[in-house]
Amino acid sequence: MASSAQPSKAKPHNSLLINNLQTLQLKPEHLDELNFYPPFEGFPKKGMEFLKRLKKNNRREWFAKHKDEYEAHVKLPMQSLIVALQPHFARFASEYDFHPRRSLFRVYRDTRFSKDKTPYKTHVAAHAVLRGKPKGLGASGYYFHIEPGEVYVGAGIYMPEGEQLKKVRRAIADHSEEFLGIVQSARFKKIFGELEMKDDRLKRIPAGFEADHPMADWLRYKHYFAGVSLPESKCYKESFVNEVARVCDAATPLVKFLNRALGVGGR
Repeated sequence: MASSAQPSKAKPHNSLLINNLQTLQLKPEHLDELNFYPPFEGFPKKGMEFLKRLKKNNRREWFAKHKDEYEAHVKLPMQSLIVALQPHFARFASEYDFHPRRSLFRVYRDTRFSKDKTPYKTHVAAHAVLRGKPKGLGASGYYFHIEPGEVYVGAGIYMPEGEQLKKVRRAIADHSEEFLGIVQSARFKKIFGELEMKDDRLKRIPAGFEADHPMADWLRYKHYFAGVSLPESKCYKESFVNEVARVCDAATPLVKFLNRALGVGGR
């Protein structure tokens, strides 16, 4: 597993390390072969400026000319952030794979079923998935993204399949005290307030449960995900690592409850 550097005195700035890579004549695609990532010192403002420019110039020709900027100021800093988060995940979610190559979402959009045919995402995102579930299917997980104007961190299960929803709802009904102890805890409410997408719940209680079931409000959810939006300014600081870890740690009891409901991830 890759790890960030531990310089003995002054920390080299990311731009210096990037210049060194250029001096070694490494092509952008060679960054994926590295087992070393510079220390995370905050997401660079050059990276945010690139994402803003990409939004205005979301074309293949433009991106091809500026791909080196994406690699240096967006992709590489995000990979450094992932590496910096690894010790935190080892503490509260060691069963999750959080890797600088596997966890980073591709910049290319899947436009096959979308009216929007712009080819590139204008945010950069990463997720941590349960080991053995390389695409994040069949389990809950952790997610965060950075884009101009917003930073988002969250965890849980989003758009679960029908059978997964049935298992989660049954677990909520059968272990209501445990579930409520998580989503109504002081820590959870302080950080998240409530579960996401409350307005997207079913209008009626799902089949298999009585209309007056004491957990009716919770059983009507279609997604079981908790997240928080942070000011863009947060990501520019080295302490952003701790901020992401704090949010993910707070969501871990929900993640583990969902995984037990789905029969994955152990205790």
